[in-house]
Parts: sequence; C-alpha cells; structure tokens
Amino acid sequence: MLSTSAMGDDLYLWMEQAIREAEKGFDEGEVPVGAVLVGADSTIVAKAHNQPITLKDPTAHAEILVLRAGGAFFRNYRISDATLVVTIEPCPMCMGAALQARISRLVFGAYDPKSGAAGSVYNLAIDERLNHRIEVIPGVMEEECRRLMQDFFRSRRETTEV
Repeated sequence: MLSTSAMGDDLYLWMEQAIREAEKGFDEGEVPVGAVLVGADSTIVAKAHNQPITLKDPTAHAEILVLRAGGAFFRNYRISDATLVVTIEPCPMCMGAALQARISRLVFGAYDPKSGAAGSVYNLAIDERLNHRIEVIPGVMEEECRRLMQDFFRSRRETTEV
C-alpha cells in the first residue's frame, strides 16, 4: 500500500474536491458524500455528490455517479488505473460497483462504522473470493469528512425536534 506521502499532495487536493462536492449535497439536503474519479495521469475526470433524493434514485450515490461518468469519459465499463476518492467509506453497493469497474485505488476520508465495505463492517476491497482487489488508502482528511457528516445529521435532528 502506498502511503499518502508517497503520492504527494494529490490525495489532499483530490479530497478537497470531494469535500466540495459533499458540501453541495449538504446544501441540497442530501447526505453529504462527495466523490471524484481520478485518471492514471492524476487528472480529475468526474465529480459528484449524493443525489438519491433529488434524482429519486436509490443508486444515485456519489461513487456510482462518478463511475458512470468515468465509464462515459473512458468509453469503457472498465476503469482500470483510476483512483476513486470519497469523503466517506463506500457502502457495499458502491464497493461492488468499484470492483466491477476494476478501480485500482480507493481513497476515503472517514470510516462508516454502520455500513462501510472497505474495512469497517465489510472489506470487499481485499476479499479473496472476488476476482479483483482494490488498494485502499483510508483516513485522508478524516476529521473534515467526519465533521461534515456529523454537522449534517445534527442539523437534521434539530429541524425535526422543532
């Protein structure tokens, strides 16, 4: 596994973009998860935030949306040599999609202890029963990512208590 220092500042620049996407979701009333897809040349090829409420689509998680855009960008359902950067550890659906897309690397901010599938509840990234593995780099800007999620749910509780 590469350390964050081995990749320079890119991980932090990419995560900052993912956080900006998550903030858009927060402002729209969506659970604030943001994602970016980065090509082998370190160029961001897609950005998205959660939109299941807006799109009335239970699969419209940030990760799924960037993978769809990445497939269109690369004109291929295989997105090898790409890095998926997400503010929160992906759920099983999103990890399954990343595995099917053959993503090389997953970078995420905060763990999801309730439904994370890249090391906390499940670890699909390295499951030997599957035919692909994904390198995982957790904890990039973890506090910022966690805080955004906590602030969102705190604000939701405050509005429902009124």
